Amino acid sequence: MSEERKVTYENSSNQTKSLLDEMDTSNKNLQNIGVELLTVHTEGTVHAKRMPGKFRTIKWVVAAMWLSFFIGPYLQWDGRQAILFNLVDRQFHFFGITVLPQDIWVLAMILLFFALLLAATTAVAGRLWCGYACFHTVWTDIFTWVEEKFEGLPNKRMKLDQEPVSFSKLRKKVPKWIIWAIIGFMTGFSFVAYFDPALSLWARLFTFEWSGTEATIILALGAATVFFAGFLREQVCIGFCPYARIQGAMIDTETVVPTYDVDRGEPRGRMKRAKPGEEQPDLGDCIDCNLCVAVCPTGVDIRKGQQFGCITCGLCIDACDSVMEKIKKPKGLIRYASLAEFAGKAFVPLYKRPRVIVYSSIMTFAAVAMIWGLATMSPLDVKVLHERAPLFVQMSDRTIQNKYYVKVVNKGNARLDASIEVTGPESLFYIGPKSIQVEPGNVGTATLLVRVPKKDLTEANTPIEILVTDQNNPAVSSTYSSMFIGPKVR
Repeated sequence: MSEERKVTYENSSNQTKSLLDEMDTSNKNLQNIGVELLTVHTEGTVHAKRMPGKFRTIKWVVAAMWLSFFIGPYLQWDGRQAILFNLVDRQFHFFGITVLPQDIWVLAMILLFFALLLAATTAVAGRLWCGYACFHTVWTDIFTWVEEKFEGLPNKRMKLDQEPVSFSKLRKKVPKWIIWAIIGFMTGFSFVAYFDPALSLWARLFTFEWSGTEATIILALGAATVFFAGFLREQVCIGFCPYARIQGAMIDTETVVPTYDVDRGEPRGRMKRAKPGEEQPDLGDCIDCNLCVAVCPTGVDIRKGQQFGCITCGLCIDACDSVMEKIKKPKGLIRYASLAEFAGKAFVPLYKRPRVIVYSSIMTFAAVAMIWGLATMSPLDVKVLHERAPLFVQMSDRTIQNKYYVKVVNKGNARLDASIEVTGPESLFYIGPKSIQVEPGNVGTATLLVRVPKKDLTEANTPIEILVTDQNNPAVSSTYSSMFIGPKVR
């Protein structure tokens, strides 16, 4: 391998090294690694060919999971929408669980878990999210499927794009655009329905009572869906998505990605019978049919090596395997493989890979914290604020009085009748409501005047506890530890 084709860096001694110095680079896949910018498709829209296969089936199964995005707003739980992010009242309902701003850390753990899950899957098998589960990938797949139903196979669609505007062309394009618009509208509507009850949103649609904010978000998201998934398509993955650029920092030599086996496939050439007297050419298994390029949704030629336009969807593997099966050659000319495999190194188990260990450890922490938070989340939350000016007041009967504001948060779905008790020194007594009523998702505030005879105070700060209990369910309670402040004891 020539020095100019190595991935290099400079250390403190200004000596140039290669990331592949410790590998056996006799394999052509490793010899072809360089720093040059590989070509990307820039010549019009990619019209990818659809072929059945294992990875195509996986894509459809994962895409079907996105149906939950459209179904979710209509699920009901205890007389209300099961999944609802009520920003006005600052409540996040997920079936029987209500998360308030006080428990926002639980949502942070959920986001941390899925962010590290993305990093972990990338370290193991490249851009799995992009290839199978990304909403842009899925929506683009659906949009192109609709396009194929109206305009035909890729060759017909490319020819139609080149035709001048005519009635015949519009007759095929307009119905497709209408279906796209419906999908786009439902996408925007479903998104807003997670923040505004879906059934109410539908009812107000037909009476033209949407607010300006609702209408703007739904129409803007719908238009963006059609524009990005219907028209830009692969250009979003290649030109706009930052993940394509940063994935190189998230993979290593053990990461398996769709790879063309150069040693086995080259020199490529069409299969043909040798004429009498001619020697049969010594060709590789690749017959240069270009089917792997034809099925790629981003127009990548995987035979040029791994490149940032590849979303690792595996469709090129399906295409190549189908050809190998027809010409009676072993499958796997294009396959999920790592650089270490081509270097002849033994497979490293996932539990021995540093990146996977780090990502999995953080994911485990986030998952445990998330489950613990949800399992121990109480239907009520109590916060107590001590009056700061003044800290205490000496009454005429020689008692010391402190003032507290007890804030009770009702996280449940029913009205809370909360009783309040204060415990501390034996002579302590307090003035305030014995109970308060708090509506679901609201905060109730009670003012407490706590008094202790001055002679019974042995310290400037005396611990007290404020107990709040649900009168309808005594098992639900919360205790807040606070301090009773008095004058310095002389």
